[in-house]
Amino acid sequence: MWILKLGGSLLGSPELAHWLALVAKFGQGKVIIVPGGGLFADAVRDAQKISNMDDAASHELALLAMDQFGILLARMNPELVTASSELEIAERGWQHRGIVWLPSKMVLTDDTIPKNWNVTSDSLSAWLANKLGAEQLLLVKSKSLLDYQSKKPISVEVLVEDRLIDSQFPAFISQKKVGNSYQTYVLNKADYSIFEQGFSLQKLAVHGLRITA
Repeated sequence: MWILKLGGSLLGSPELAHWLALVAKFGQGKVIIVPGGGLFADAVRDAQKISNMDDAASHELALLAMDQFGILLARMNPELVTASSELEIAERGWQHRGIVWLPSKMVLTDDTIPKNWNVTSDSLSAWLANKLGAEQLLLVKSKSLLDYQSKKPISVEVLVEDRLIDSQFPAFISQKKVGNSYQTYVLNKADYSIFEQGFSLQKLAVHGLRITA
């Protein structure tokens, strides 16, 4: 199982359609897209400023924003299907489909997850990787990664300091279950080309920016 986080910043970029097509073609029930919040989450932030609602309410609405972006991604490629529970994920896996995760139902049942803006879709992708016993966790970003290539692999603390990933991400990736040794990589949105023949760990290891705890 591979967890593939596609940030909301990819919306409107030509690369997004390529990532979706790869999961639809090669996912085979073994690649799960975690959607960012994108402009839907931005709307929640704006609403919080206007209404002064607390972070817990904003957290719930932000999860629904991820659901919205996930539904949008699935509609962008009719070969993709959504899943909002472990049972649905398993069923889609048996059907060998490309899967888009809708997180709100699962995440809202876990009271250990902080209910604030420090937990973004990055951390939730690690949460899902832990829960499902994933083999690989990939974070796809719009920002260029060229400045990091000479530092491969790179520590998670550096990426937090540079605000490329959220501050809670290190805590989430440290919660791996016993026996679960998935590796975490950051990719640029243009890196979809390395998987044009299928999702390959060998190519990921060569071209991806591996994160160390």
